[in-house]
Amino acid sequence: MAENKRIIVIGGSAAGPKAASKARRMDENAEITIYQKASDLSMASCGYPYYIGGFFDDRDQLLCSPAGVVRDSKFFWNAKKITTKVNTEVTAIDRKNKRIEYTDMVTGEKSTAEYDKLIVATGATPRKPPVPGIELDGVTTLQSLPDADYLRKVRDEGKIKKAVVIGGGLIGIETCEALHLAGIEITLIELLPQLLTFLDRQMAKLVEKYVQSKANVILENGVAAFIGENGKLTAVKLQNGTEIPCELAVVAIGVSPNNKLAKEAGLIIGKTGGIVVDTFMQTIDPDIYAVGDCIEIPNLITQNMVHAPYGDLANLQGRVAGENAILGNGVIFPGTIQTGICKVFDYGVGATGLSEQNARKAGISNIETVVNASLDKPGFMQGKLLVTKLVVDKSKGAILGAQVLGPGDVSKQVAIWAMAIKGKLTINDMVNADLPYAPPYSLAIDHSIATAHIMQNKLNGYFTGISAEQLKEKLDKKKPLVLLDFRNPDEYEQMRLGIGEKLIPLGQLRKRLEEMPQDKNVEIICWCKISLRGYEAALILQANGYKNVKVLEGGIMAWPYGREK
Repeated sequence: MAENKRIIVIGGSAAGPKAASKARRMDENAEITIYQKASDLSMASCGYPYYIGGFFDDRDQLLCSPAGVVRDSKFFWNAKKITTKVNTEVTAIDRKNKRIEYTDMVTGEKSTAEYDKLIVATGATPRKPPVPGIELDGVTTLQSLPDADYLRKVRDEGKIKKAVVIGGGLIGIETCEALHLAGIEITLIELLPQLLTFLDRQMAKLVEKYVQSKANVILENGVAAFIGENGKLTAVKLQNGTEIPCELAVVAIGVSPNNKLAKEAGLIIGKTGGIVVDTFMQTIDPDIYAVGDCIEIPNLITQNMVHAPYGDLANLQGRVAGENAILGNGVIFPGTIQTGICKVFDYGVGATGLSEQNARKAGISNIETVVNASLDKPGFMQGKLLVTKLVVDKSKGAILGAQVLGPGDVSKQVAIWAMAIKGKLTINDMVNADLPYAPPYSLAIDHSIATAHIMQNKLNGYFTGISAEQLKEKLDKKKPLVLLDFRNPDEYEQMRLGIGEKLIPLGQLRKRLEEMPQDKNVEIICWCKISLRGYEAALILQANGYKNVKVLEGGIMAWPYGREK
C-alpha cells in the first residue's frame, strides 16, 4: 500500500465532492481524485428549475461555494488539494487489482488508476418513455446542466409558445413553473390518477386544483408518441389518441440509479436498482463505498429499502463515506424518513414520513388521520393558509407522517414533523411542544400544535371527523345527510360549497335547535371555513342528544372538489 492513502471518487455532482472534501478534512496527506464524466463539478442540480425560471441569471451560481467561488478543478486543487478529472468516464472497476479504468472523453485516451478506497457516486439517470419520436429536437429531460442551459435558452429566446411536461412529480411540477414564468402555455401529463404521489389523494387533489389555475393538467394518460416534422417536435400524442401541439416537451418521469459500473464489478444491486450498502455506506467490498442517487437505503419507519434521490441525503451520505474511507468505519448514515418539499408556483408542498396510503401498503392498519387548515401566523400579520394531513399509529399515538401544503410557511411545518418522527415523539408529546412564538412568525398555538390538538381530540373521542373524500363519496352515493355551515352570512355569500348545506351562524345555533331534525341518530356534517366553528357546533349538537355528528376536517379550505362559489 502507498504511504499516503489513495482515495478515488467516481462522480462529481453532490455526494462525490462531499465525500472527497470530508476525506481531505480527515487526512491532509491522502491522495484524493474525483473522476467526473461531465464538464462541471458540484452542480446545484436542485436549482436548475429556478435558473430556467429566471429567479437568478448568473449560471455560475449553480456551481459556487457558499463564499461565491466557482467550484471548478482549480478551486478543488487550490482550496482542498483534490485532483479532479472532468470529461472523464470511468469505464470499469477492477476489484481484484483495486484499480479503475477510465477514458478521457476529449482525447479518447484510456488509462487506469489504483486506489486504496473507492467511493462510487454515479448518481441516477432520467427515465424515458420507450415511444417513437423521443429523439426529436425539442424533446428533453431536466437532469443535467446542459439540459438546464437548453431550457434557459428557450426562456431567453422567447420563441416557444406551447410546451408539454410529462410527469407530475417534483421535477415536472417545478419545470411547469419555470416555463410558465417564461410565458409558455403548459400542458402537464401524468399517467397516474394524481400528481405528487408522496401525497394522499385529497392533498394531491388540492395541488391539482391549484396547478390547474396555471396549466392544463391531464391525469391517467401517458405519451404514445412524439410527433415531428423535419426532425423537430410539433406535437405530443397521448395514449387516448389526443394530439397536443407543442414545440417543447420535457420528460420528467423519474430517475433510476446509475448502477452499471457497480453491477459489472459484481457489487450487489438491490430490488430498487440501487447499490446495496450498510450504514457505513460500505458495499460488500470493504474497500468500496457508495453514496447518493445510485444507492438504496432503509426507510426508518418501515425498514423497507427505498431509492431516495434527494440532494440533502446525498451530501449526508458523502460526509459519512468520506470519513469512513479515511478513518475506518466509525460514523453511520442510518436511513431516511423521506422528507421532501417543493415549490409549486406560490404554494409550498412538503411531506415527511409515511402517507396514509403508503402506511397501509406497508401493513400498518391501526391508523388515524386528521386534516387541519389554518393560517401560519395571525391575519393582522398577513398570515397565509396551511393545510396539514397528519397520520399516526392509533394505538401508540406514534407519528407516522405529515403532509403540508399552501402559500404559508410549509417548510417550517414539515421540519417540525420530521424532527418529531425522527425523535419518536407521540401526539401527547406534540400537544405541548415548546415552539417559538411571536406574531410575525406564528400563531400563539402553532399550526403544528393545533394539528396535534385535533388529533388528540379525535383519539380521545371528543369529536368524529370526516374527510373531504369521505363526504364526497357519501354525496355521490346520495346518502341521507344533514349538511350545516356555521359561518356568517357575508362569508357564505363570498364562498360556499353549495352541496345542499344549510347556513346557521354559530352564535345562533343554541336558539335555533328546533330547526334540527327530530331524529337524533341522523348523520349531521358540520363545517365552517376551517371547521373550528364546525367543531364547536358539533359539541353543542352532541350535548343536545345528537349521536351521529361529524366535523368536515379542514373545512371549506381543505375541500379539493368543485364548489358553488
